[in-house]
Amino acid sequence: MKRVLVTGGAGFIGSHLCERLLREGKEVICLDNFFTGSKENIVHLLGNPYFELVRHDVVAPFYAEVDEIFNLACPASPVHYQYNGIKTIKTSVMGAINMLGLAKRTRSKVLQASTSEVYGDPRIHPQPESYWGHVNPTGIRSCYDEGKRCAESLFMNYHQQNGVRVKLIRIFNTYGPKMHPSDGRVVSNFIVQALQNKAITIYGDGQQTRSFQYVDDLVEGMIRLMNTGDDFTGPVNVGNPGEFTIKQLAEIVIRLTESKSKLEYLPLPQDDPIQRQPDITLAGEKLGGWKPIVPLEEGLAKTIAYFKSKLGL
Repeated sequence: MKRVLVTGGAGFIGSHLCERLLREGKEVICLDNFFTGSKENIVHLLGNPYFELVRHDVVAPFYAEVDEIFNLACPASPVHYQYNGIKTIKTSVMGAINMLGLAKRTRSKVLQASTSEVYGDPRIHPQPESYWGHVNPTGIRSCYDEGKRCAESLFMNYHQQNGVRVKLIRIFNTYGPKMHPSDGRVVSNFIVQALQNKAITIYGDGQQTRSFQYVDDLVEGMIRLMNTGDDFTGPVNVGNPGEFTIKQLAEIVIRLTESKSKLEYLPLPQDDPIQRQPDITLAGEKLGGWKPIVPLEEGLAKTIAYFKSKLGL
């Protein structure tokens, strides 16, 4: 039985990953400091003898005997990662160093959850892995963007110098059940506002685009990447290439929730990307033909049902 460490395992994506790994017969150590993660996401797993929860911050070293590491620990929404930018950078950089050190000692595979934010406000559309990005290194988003870019560099240097078996996944906008209602991400914002019949706040003119991936599709991509041979490190984009404007998303959410909400336009935040769409050609080639299979409206319906339950509606 493989023992798998998931940092950030009580978070939105991490908790779904823990469930999937347990279903596959793995032993799972879930590591989380609960800054943005929640025990509610994994409380139903605590009775499983092959699941272990550890309260720990990846900024400090962690010691365990493991076969695989999924390094997901880091606040991922602008509201949370800008709350304490220094802490965000430390989590990305020191967390990467500590998990790479653990992987080196235990000879385990280690996957870094990187992000489409490494592309910044892109000048190339859609974004292939070969694109170096267009990032403001001193802007309000830089604590996250540059932290993740540095983590990717650390992973590749540990691989090249020390032979650590690394995997780099660049995650594009992901949504689904277990999102935090107040995490500031566009899908959760719109759904919560619509369910409460409040004004739906759109930043800018609403014509900026995003590509929305349902969490189950992402977890499948992560598992497939971890299972690739040691000759493939990535980075590899995992996202849904279906492109929607922010205004289109708001209109779909209003229709699915049968909300009375109106649209409210606010100024666009600094360095907010105008376009974001993954080129997933490499994922199809290297991850066994992986592609997203959950359509946006189907995924949104499941997410809306979750938030209705969460809000007691």
